[in-house]
Amino acid sequence: MKLSQITCEPQLVEVVLDDKEILDTYGESLVFYTWDRQPMDVFMRLANLQEKNTGELIDVVKTLILDENGKPIISDKHMLPTSVLMKAITKVTTQLGK
Repeated sequence: MKLSQITCEPQLVEVVLDDKEILDTYGESLVFYTWDRQPMDVFMRLANLQEKNTGELIDVVKTLILDENGKPIISDKHMLPTSVLMKAITKVTTQLGK
């Protein structure tokens, strides 16, 4: 099979956070969206992140955690609670590895 046969435009996919902690805190699942395929530069930025560079981590995460229209949820004025942010990052990076 040629690689060109499996290429396509990225599609928004729904991601659900529904572990016990989320359900206990919010009373329901939390939903966000991400692209099913990430551009190579985003993938490489994630792979090369260093723990001490939180500013760059947030910049990359802004491109990964989206609303149903593909727009970033996180901005300079809007941030998720840390526990939710960490779960969302984990969920997205797990999906990228598949």
